[in-house]
Amino acid sequence: MREVNVGIVGLGNVGSGTLAILAGNADQIALKLGFRLKVTAVCCRSVAHKPIPESLGPVFRTADWREVVAHPDVDIVAELVGGTTVAAEIVEAAIANRKSVVTANKELMAACGPEIWDRAIHAGINVAMEASVAGGIPIHAVLREGISGDRITALYGILNGTCNYILTEIEKRDAPLETVLAEAQQLGYAEADPSADLDGIDARSKLAILAALAFGEKITPSDIFMEGIRRISPLDFRYAHQLGHTIRLICAARQTPEGLILSVRPALIPRSTILAGVQGAYNAVWVKGAYGEDTFYYGRGAGALPTGVAVVSDLMRVAREIRSGSPERVSPFAHERLGKYRPVSVVLQTRGYYLRFRVKDRPGILAGLSGILAAKNISLEAVLQLPTGTKRDLPFVITVEPTYEHAIREAVAQMAQLDFLLEPPLALPMETAL
Repeated sequence: MREVNVGIVGLGNVGSGTLAILAGNADQIALKLGFRLKVTAVCCRSVAHKPIPESLGPVFRTADWREVVAHPDVDIVAELVGGTTVAAEIVEAAIANRKSVVTANKELMAACGPEIWDRAIHAGINVAMEASVAGGIPIHAVLREGISGDRITALYGILNGTCNYILTEIEKRDAPLETVLAEAQQLGYAEADPSADLDGIDARSKLAILAALAFGEKITPSDIFMEGIRRISPLDFRYAHQLGHTIRLICAARQTPEGLILSVRPALIPRSTILAGVQGAYNAVWVKGAYGEDTFYYGRGAGALPTGVAVVSDLMRVAREIRSGSPERVSPFAHERLGKYRPVSVVLQTRGYYLRFRVKDRPGILAGLSGILAAKNISLEAVLQLPTGTKRDLPFVITVEPTYEHAIREAVAQMAQLDFLLEPPLALPMETAL
């Protein structure tokens, strides 16, 4: 049976992992498909210096992606360069040349994935994007097909391995974020500019994609409330442990009577929950269904080979369609068409909150803070103060009963004006619904 030919654009971490799997696992892939996946063309800027496994045979090499997209012996284009500029051109050109596309590009698919899919439908080709979220966890396939008969009511995820590594190392070693970040950069977990990870941007793109699959709405990343982890310190983990909690960067999507609420933010979660046990650079997704109830998915969120497995699995799925000629394709977004998302502000949610303060000690501090909370109809739950050696930088924590986030924000803004505070209060939600 005729081979299906693949052109790979981008030979960085993911592209190199994909090539290694296509070469090393070629016989098993052929046994599963009934035909071979053949790499016929590769592209990257330094292609002359990139090692190509000899077992792949003759492979056309180029530094110009246009030559891969236009190559007559390429059936599927794997776009593995990332970003939203050149990558968008590659995908558009592939569709124009009626070649199916496999991508690991979370930014591009979060920004304009539904429009790309519409163009692919009209061109009669397929688009697959399993590797765009959670690396080696097949969460797209789960939402698209595995539990598609259920109605999703909530989705919680740890979707950024860099942040999870940093937070769990702070927790284990009582080390400051700056120290752990430097180590993460040395290990290759964090980029030289870690902003996309630390500020939640990377996780927000991933949540936009998963929420579209889970809830059938076209999500714009800018509609998702986002906070990063830069202010989390070892002190916060000490207090969280006193409360029986830990801290993780939680991506949350919840159906409420008002509509869908989306957020990416650090939150306190009970140490007894399964998400609290997710350590290091791993990812996890917890899905709550109206009928199937809870399911949980865990694995490597990044890395050349785990993500490469997702890319190769997509190549296999698309290759099957090419060989069978089936017109009955499942949308990569799990729904025939996505509905218009009407953002519901996160300020409408009710949660208990953890408020951490650093103050110059003097009489009346607690009375001043509790007075502001009372004026916003916010009830105190507990006050915690661990031993400290100085009165000039005194940390303590107040936890409050469930209240509307808009009330907490108003209270924190008012508190930030008080002259005894050394920095604005840190407010973190306490997620008890996990």
